[in-house]
Amino acid sequence: MTSTPSVSFAKFSVPAKGSVCLLYAEKAGFGETAASIDPAGVLARAVKISGFSGKFGAKIDLIAPEGTQLDKIVVLGAGEVASLKEHAWLRLGGSILAAAGKEKELTILLDLPGDVEAGADEAASVAAGLLLRAYAFDKYKTRRNESEDDKAGRAKPPRITIMCADPAGARKAFTGLNAVVDGVNLARDLVNEPANVLGPVEFAARAKELEGLGVQVEILTEKEMKKAGMGALLGVAQGSPRGARLAVMRWEGGRKGRKPLAVVGKGVTFDTGGNSMKSPAGMEDMKGDMGGAAAVTGLMHALAARKAKANVVGIIGLVENSVDGYAQRPGDIVTSMSGQTIEVLNTDAEGRLVLADALWYCCERFQPEAVIDLATLTGAIMVALGLHHAGLFSNDDELAGRLTQAGLSTQELLWRMPLGPEYDKLIDSKNADMKNTGGRYGGSIAAAQFLQRFIKDDTPWAHLDIAGTAMGAPSNEVNQSWGSGFGVRLLDRLVRDHYEK
Repeated sequence: MTSTPSVSFAKFSVPAKGSVCLLYAEKAGFGETAASIDPAGVLARAVKISGFSGKFGAKIDLIAPEGTQLDKIVVLGAGEVASLKEHAWLRLGGSILAAAGKEKELTILLDLPGDVEAGADEAASVAAGLLLRAYAFDKYKTRRNESEDDKAGRAKPPRITIMCADPAGARKAFTGLNAVVDGVNLARDLVNEPANVLGPVEFAARAKELEGLGVQVEILTEKEMKKAGMGALLGVAQGSPRGARLAVMRWEGGRKGRKPLAVVGKGVTFDTGGNSMKSPAGMEDMKGDMGGAAAVTGLMHALAARKAKANVVGIIGLVENSVDGYAQRPGDIVTSMSGQTIEVLNTDAEGRLVLADALWYCCERFQPEAVIDLATLTGAIMVALGLHHAGLFSNDDELAGRLTQAGLSTQELLWRMPLGPEYDKLIDSKNADMKNTGGRYGGSIAAAQFLQRFIKDDTPWAHLDIAGTAMGAPSNEVNQSWGSGFGVRLLDRLVRDHYEK
């Protein structure tokens, strides 16, 4: 993996050497400390000559600037600083790392003009943005142009010092944020891993590693799931020689006796489409069809690492949807754990079968305060929303509102989609209790209606269709990875705001 930067915090001072990043506010210029670095007026001249406005993300590089001993000064636009919101500081951190390039030592002055101060939370967010931007999945690349230090295994990670008004407070705030960053990057790792390396058994083993953080983890095997009656989930797995697993992760950091929040993830480690086989173009990215399970695992890591004062259960159904002589056929009828029967008309609509049993198991065993599932479930959601919003379906307005607000805060954006009896009729079957597809139109809605049939006793429930956001989403200031880790920051914020009280 690419070396992760080492980040520290310090009080404001004037760096005497090395490379420095200064912020430049649109229409307001430099802060007081930043301005003192430019005794010869080189910065002011460069800003004037270039027409630099301070627009967010714009930059100027000065190499060996006159009048200083510094190697390099990077001037980065911070935009209208008075309007910087929470997520903008995260983006700013990512932009700084991108602007700094391959610097091995960098000092960042979070010094802004006027009455705007980058406090502890803002500095911590900048640091988190740096680390999120630094992630790269390159473990399978053979390096041919590396330095002698790299070859000898002595390459040092970049060292970054953030100078701010409250370094002690920033360090404290960063402890929790760093746990979330690690959770996001764990989710990214899982999504990016090739399917020949990460199958259901291997994924379950990665979930088991969370025990080192205090998470209680149980792994159900095929034998145990068969005994529980999970015919829907096991039907998907029967065409693969790689055994199915159900991982149950429990973090009990909240008030004793309080019902848990439950988070359930689809974990199809590779999806051929089964006998309803995908085209080659549609299949090549299907190592990422476990993005929901990856997000749940990353969330549980984040909660345990920051010692969240909440009770949360994470459940992931892990299967490979493959093809052999035993594989499920279109027209097969399976019996789910709930006792409801399902006519499988399309074996490529398999994720909802996995979730059907996982959701029922979750509701029956844990009787949660609320349940949220995440799944790379339908291409239809990308047709509807593109790649910048995940689809949100819910039977509870309060839960939907909380999720929407968490999405706005983290910029892991959600858009609520409809549910209703007219849509529910789409999955009625002549031969079983329901069928697993609803026809060409409203595909993501029909899938959500299917899942709702496996929620017990009016439990508050939300379904997040993350097919367009968990993998292959557009890159941005804090994510340059194919696997984005979408959902970890979103759900961590939801827990912070509503389930740690």
